Amino acid sequence: MRDYFLTSKRLGFSVWSMDDFDLAKSLWGDPDVTKLIGGVYSDEMITARLKREILTQRDHQVQYWPIFELPTDDFIGVCGLTPYNLENGIYELGFHLKKKFWGKGIASEAGRAAIEYGHQRLGISHFFAGHNPKNTASGKVLFKLGFSYTHDEFYPPTGLNHPSYYLTKLD
Repeated sequence: MRDYFLTSKRLGFSVWSMDDFDLAKSLWGDPDVTKLIGGVYSDEMITARLKREILTQRDHQVQYWPIFELPTDDFIGVCGLTPYNLENGIYELGFHLKKKFWGKGIASEAGRAAIEYGHQRLGISHFFAGHNPKNTASGKVLFKLGFSYTHDEFYPPTGLNHPSYYLTKLD
């Protein structure tokens, strides 16, 4: 059983450790999950991603946190925050879910929990998010969470301009 620092109605949020390689591989090694974010990660890329997430948690108290289904503890994917533009206090919201959890409202629930955590616990008021132009479902989730489209931004892993959004959280 994992320790959860944050829960929502159906989800438990944990933090990555280097012992989580197999979980990370089940997500970022899955072609269905990664086809719109730059492709399947190699084992080396997964290890590097885990190290980066752990350092981001240490340095900024955020990461793309692993999320689990309550009460089964089934690994769902990730949802969380990462620094985007620290000079202006902007953090990026992101989520990657295993295919069996798509279309169940998980991304919205997890995104809402991550935003509220960032706002209430860390004082974050400005959020950025983007998605592959072929992933219209993610765009719908972002609108549902209150984000507004602002521009297209080049995303090197896909070589595409991704629709990009901002959310300002008011108290």
